Amino acid sequence: MPLIPAAQLRTISINIFTALGLKADKAQTIANLLIESNLAGHDSHGVLRLPQYVVSIQNKAIDPDVEIEIVSETPSSAVIDGHSGLGQFIATQAMEVAIAKAREHTISTVNVYNCNHIGRLADYVAMAAEAKMIGLLFLNGHGGDHGVAPWGGTDRRLSTNPFACALPTGKDSPMVIDLTTSIVAGGKIRAYRSRGEPLPEGWILDANGNPSTDPNAYLEHPQGALLPFGDIAGHKGYGLSMLTDILAGAMCEAGCSRSSPPGVGNAFFIIVIDIEKFTEIADFEAHVAQMIDFVKASPTAPGFDEISIPGERSASTRQQRLAEGIPLDDTTWEHLVETAHSVGVSV
Repeated sequence: MPLIPAAQLRTISINIFTALGLKADKAQTIANLLIESNLAGHDSHGVLRLPQYVVSIQNKAIDPDVEIEIVSETPSSAVIDGHSGLGQFIATQAMEVAIAKAREHTISTVNVYNCNHIGRLADYVAMAAEAKMIGLLFLNGHGGDHGVAPWGGTDRRLSTNPFACALPTGKDSPMVIDLTTSIVAGGKIRAYRSRGEPLPEGWILDANGNPSTDPNAYLEHPQGALLPFGDIAGHKGYGLSMLTDILAGAMCEAGCSRSSPPGVGNAFFIIVIDIEKFTEIADFEAHVAQMIDFVKASPTAPGFDEISIPGERSASTRQQRLAEGIPLDDTTWEHLVETAHSVGVSV
């Protein structure tokens, strides 16, 4: 398993996207967000995805030249058509719109549809936290991309329907919550297969509705399904999945999970709250920091060295990987090199 310096991996990624004709700002945005996912330890949303994006651009499923279109708006809200553009670029612009509106009007909402895969949600809500605001993002599969069984069901009816939230803490890093309402993101199944490892028990059902630990039982036809998060309390993950699906799709043209969706991709709903319209940011951060210190002082359970707040381990992993390099399994590295060579980029 090679260790690749983040700067080298970023350069390779930018060169690949540039070779496909992407403008410099778009190539850099997507490459940076892919590398940030790897740095944070979320390899399922890192450069593992790059070959998939390249094929989608080459097949015209992604239009790299389009810009966002605000189809309707009020002072505190907007509905954006992404026109099948680059997911990471569209999501970045949408969050910038939401932050600007919240700064003027306290709370903003932005709904986006016709967008391709946007990657790791944490990166976008973190933009709000950096602006001393609270950011939330709810995402669905544009009515399709079914991969998750409903609570009590056996086949694919829902997307993984993730949501994320970030807020400033007054400490070294923001609190960041980023999770799928399925027991795990679909990309993690691909990561296990790339490493040649079986899945943990309780993640998926095969096509016959039986528990399985074989990644191919989910990824290959006939396809099985992921389970909602929560194990024996899976009804909780299922309920949050339904809520996320509705918030992301029901207020725009994307719609919610259904049998005949209009296409694939992502639709999402952003909420940004300007903390300083409610209280001094120093007071807010003091309350949050006090809570964090109180929680982290809990005696640790067996198998735990410390209590971490959401996002803290990712921040620690980022520092480690910046210093040591990003570990890529052999399959992911080989696919990345093959993709680079296919568009005339040397590695």
